[in-house]
Amino acid sequence: MPLPLTPHANLWIEHNGEVVLSTWRVQLLEAIETTGSISAAAERMQVQYRRAWERLEEMERGLGVPLIERHAGGLGGGGARLTDAGREYVARFNVFAQGVETLIAHQFDRAFTPEEL
Repeated sequence: MPLPLTPHANLWIEHNGEVVLSTWRVQLLEAIETTGSISAAAERMQVQYRRAWERLEEMERGLGVPLIERHAGGLGGGGARLTDAGREYVARFNVFAQGVETLIAHQFDRAFTPEEL
């Protein structure tokens, strides 16, 4: 009996040869929106704050729009949330990714049908 196999794909979008959106980067944006904080999102994603900050800067520079609104710390602490453009890019990437996953599942089924194994 064949082993159960599951296909996976790593998606990213580049602009001028630099990654501007990817599955991981969109997850980072979603974590910022959920937690309200870049540092909390970095912790949730199990990466250093500096790496999360660098990826945010790369995305914003590459896309040419701010993706998050940053609020400086103070007595109540700082925070961050997605801009309208940030939410739009997250939504569009997720639609794109879901479509690709559907195509991958279809192609996988065609290539690895149980009758042929």
